[in-house]
Amino acid sequence: MVSDNSYVECLVSSKASPLMVVLKGITLALTIVFVILGLLSGSIVSIILAIAAGAAYYFASLNASIEFEYQYCDREITVDKVLNKSRRKNIGKYDVGRIEAMGPSKSYHLDEYKNKTYKVLDFSAREKNPQPDPTYTIYYDGKEKIILEPTKEFVEAIRNVAPRKVFFD
Repeated sequence: MVSDNSYVECLVSSKASPLMVVLKGITLALTIVFVILGLLSGSIVSIILAIAAGAAYYFASLNASIEFEYQYCDREITVDKVLNKSRRKNIGKYDVGRIEAMGPSKSYHLDEYKNKTYKVLDFSAREKNPQPDPTYTIYYDGKEKIILEPTKEFVEAIRNVAPRKVFFD
């Protein structure tokens, strides 16, 4: 059994969804309009609508700027979602011992898993058609397909613990 106490961390900025950017702009404009209407008319309804539009803007702005932070420590991969560079939410912990296979997303080593049904969890930058493809796919515990965009050091740290399950191609 290999003992590995290394710690590796990497941060990936996810590209903002065009829908979220548009939604953020619309909710900001609605907030401003309802505040002005509320101040000019003194209407309670306009103030309530301004508060609702402001809350919608807050949640849209949180989800417009998303980063994923991957941490590897003591045979465990932790994935955190960082919203708007301020709020952090832990979204997954994965034991390296339960990984079935890990490799570049287009690796031939992963071909035997392609026809199976897995729950897909995409924690990458979500950019369309980058060249070369920087994503790695992890098939985990027969249930989940996890897509990450790790650094070379991150992948090497996992490979040191599970050399037969991690591929570089």
